[in-house]
Amino acid sequence: MDRKLTVYFTSDIHGCFAPTDYAKNEPSPTGLSNCAAGFSDDGNTLILDGGDTLQGSPFTYWLYSRTEEKSLIPARLMNLAGYDFVTLGNHDFNYGVRELERYLEALDARCLCANVQGLRFVENFAVVKLENGLRVGLTGVTSQFVPRWEKPENITGLTFTDAFETARDMLAELKAQSVDLTVCIYHGGFENDTASGRPLSDTKENEGYRMCRELDYDILLTGHQHMHLEDRCISGTFTCQPPDKATQYIRMDVTVDKSGRVAALSRLCPAGTVTPEVFAASLAPLERETAKFLDTPLGHLDTALPSSEPLDRALHGCLIANFFNQVQLEATGADISATCLANTVPGFSENVTLRDIVSNYVFPNTLKTIRVDRGVLKRALERCAAYFTLDENGKPTVSREFLEPIIQHYSFDFLSGVEATIDLRKPPGERVCSIIRHGAELPEDESLTMCLNNYRASGAGGYDCYAACETVGELPDEISSLIISYVDRRREITVDKTKWLTVLY
Repeated sequence: MDRKLTVYFTSDIHGCFAPTDYAKNEPSPTGLSNCAAGFSDDGNTLILDGGDTLQGSPFTYWLYSRTEEKSLIPARLMNLAGYDFVTLGNHDFNYGVRELERYLEALDARCLCANVQGLRFVENFAVVKLENGLRVGLTGVTSQFVPRWEKPENITGLTFTDAFETARDMLAELKAQSVDLTVCIYHGGFENDTASGRPLSDTKENEGYRMCRELDYDILLTGHQHMHLEDRCISGTFTCQPPDKATQYIRMDVTVDKSGRVAALSRLCPAGTVTPEVFAASLAPLERETAKFLDTPLGHLDTALPSSEPLDRALHGCLIANFFNQVQLEATGADISATCLANTVPGFSENVTLRDIVSNYVFPNTLKTIRVDRGVLKRALERCAAYFTLDENGKPTVSREFLEPIIQHYSFDFLSGVEATIDLRKPPGERVCSIIRHGAELPEDESLTMCLNNYRASGAGGYDCYAACETVGELPDEISSLIISYVDRRREITVDKTKWLTVLY
């Protein structure tokens, strides 16, 4: 007789628990609350999450900056949704071990994250028996790049092991338990295109494709890359991935027939517009406090900073990026600065509120100052130049590597402090024509200090040139907090309007 399992899976919620567009301060068909309206538990169901839960929205910015309960509130909301098992994402470590353990202790779900040692309330694997008798073995692993990205003080006492090797070891453990079905929850994505197999990356940040090819899990639930991926089977492993911010969730219907053969069908389901009353009641007072906090007026800009399309801002410059670089330069005293923008930014009006800041600068990053020379800057600018390609009419478009397997306009950097020129008519790697500082070409042997976010300083996003640079200084405050402090202190702000990059084509 066939036995069935229904899996509901979310990942990369990034603090989006409520059905709210915080930039517009209006309802939105999104949020864990609305996803949970589609969950149904009949005893043959598992509700699972792939991590990156605690960070990423104005709501969680308020929680972690103003309330004592902090991690306890996300845990309560996850409990309302009925989660059975979760794993950890890289951003779940952003607030340190103490807050993460508070969250895990308050969580009804069991946390499976086998490649992290030293963290309480975490297990390597679990076996559950459904009402229909199906024995399901589960494990979880997270990207092993967490130590590369995270501030050391936030992961003190923790050890991160190789995700692939740990997943392999856990599969052997699960098979020894005589389970009918093996499931791995992986906070990581795919290093190859899931349809064609074309290589996309040669790092070990994402190894989902290799896990499908070389391990024989029945189901691999993935995250981290924020892809829209449903109903995919790679080398016999059924896999999928939901997008970020709880706009959609996965429903996977699994059948194990009497011979033990597994079949699975996964579908992306929209969060929708229905908010269960239990969520609405819990979220309402929290949302009122968040709105009051976010709408606090702080200061005034001499000009509005409008949003624009990513290609347009990369080609012609962006005042929002100039403003962020102003803040970073003052905070660090560095010679030059680099910043990046989220895929979508709403822009600023002249009157700046907290809502404007946390909606436009959404990353949890802190600042590092490193020492660079012309060679490092040239390699970094060549990476920026790789963002562009020319179409058949000679017009710039966004290159495929910044759009696949996920859209990553945030991997284009905006520099302030040096005036650079790139020529898209030249071959990739030879496009940087000029790097000028104080009216003259920067000498090869001149050393400069450069401030940038800690994520980029690690070499992430294709900027390996930064990883080996000497660290001159670090600031512990999140960049969004530095922006808030800058506006609150200055009140009247003149925005830098320099066009730092010229693009020829």
